[in-house]
Amino acid sequence: QDPLLESGGGSVQEGGSLKLSCRAVPYTYDNFCMGWFRQAPGKEREGVGYIYTYDSTKSYADFVKGRFTISQDAATLYLKMDRLEPEDTGMYYCAAARPRIPSLANGDYCSTQDYNVWGQGTQVTVSS
Repeated sequence: QDPLLESGGGSVQEGGSLKLSCRAVPYTYDNFCMGWFRQAPGKEREGVGYIYTYDSTKSYADFVKGRFTISQDAATLYLKMDRLEPEDTGMYYCAAARPRIPSLANGDYCSTQDYNVWGQGTQVTVSS
């Protein structure tokens, strides 16, 4: 059974919204970095943002520009995406990583290469 199960993807018009979910199975990821990543066709995977579940610290990629919000409850991680743009099209993945304590020099608790538990992804398509 996949340890992380994403859902909520779909097709929307530019300016629309979607809320992605990532359910942790069979246990919750307490004291972990839980991140969202995406990969557009022909491009490398990039980080969208993450939450450090211990204290709910969040960090987002610059391209989010305040449009996306990461949240969590119990065993589910969410990514609320508003004002979607065609450039947001891609496969979205959630992932888990153990945090670095103390944090990295930039204040982050995890770097991209730390993530070693991944879901299978959910497709987001934004049309203009």
